[in-house]
Amino acid sequence: MSISRRQVASAALAAVPLALAANGTAQASAGRRQRTIYIAGDSTAAQKYADAAPETGWGMALPFFLHKDRPVANHAVNGRSSKSFVDEGRLDVILGEIRPGDLLIVQFAHNDEKSADPARYTEPWTTYQDHLRLYVDGARARGARPVLATAVERRRFDAQGNALPSHGDYPAAMRALAEEEGVALLDVQALSLALWQELGVEETKKYFNWTATEQDNTHFNPPGAIAVARLVVRELMRTRVLGPRDVRRVEDEIPESWITWPPAAA
Repeated sequence: MSISRRQVASAALAAVPLALAANGTAQASAGRRQRTIYIAGDSTAAQKYADAAPETGWGMALPFFLHKDRPVANHAVNGRSSKSFVDEGRLDVILGEIRPGDLLIVQFAHNDEKSADPARYTEPWTTYQDHLRLYVDGARARGARPVLATAVERRRFDAQGNALPSHGDYPAAMRALAEEEGVALLDVQALSLALWQELGVEETKKYFNWTATEQDNTHFNPPGAIAVARLVVRELMRTRVLGPRDVRRVEDEIPESWITWPPAAA
């Protein structure tokens, strides 16, 4: 069933703090302040723990490219789709914390594609877009800025060595929604596909979670997470969501040793 956008927008607007309008001028005159960058997404972006190393989400590498007054709140979780993330109350948690001027980067598709799983599946041109609007409207209602990011590509090649897209209509559906809603779009899908093509069949193995016991063509190791985070930052700059004062080390080598995995929760 398609979600009523009018219902969503009305509920979101009702949640706007009454002091928001009054505080706008004061915030504008206060100069540079901390703006948190929230991530809503799946396992490709998520924080990983020691029991999963060397698997690394690109959200773990994003802070290396941002100044300290642009902290990252990574809410991405393994296995979630745009739908299940909402149904589990995870978007509500973000919307309860996010503040005017913050950013909300939204990246889903990997699990929305799973048509055999009704808890996660969305159809690109209807329920996928409907759920993405929940993130867009919710962020805007709280004075934050939504940013849509097409899903990073998997490592897939044909027999001729051509990198293959794997997300069907989901990237196109997100691009169309971003244009319709006037939302900044980070085209990570197109850029990552081009990067995998440039690197080639063998070299890309060094960017994904290939180990002695696992050949994972979806999730990243530290070099892959750093490379994708760099694509994200470049897109944030290209779309003018962030400026030169917000970022650092965009063209610098980032040591793999900077990636760490905290102990797994008990």
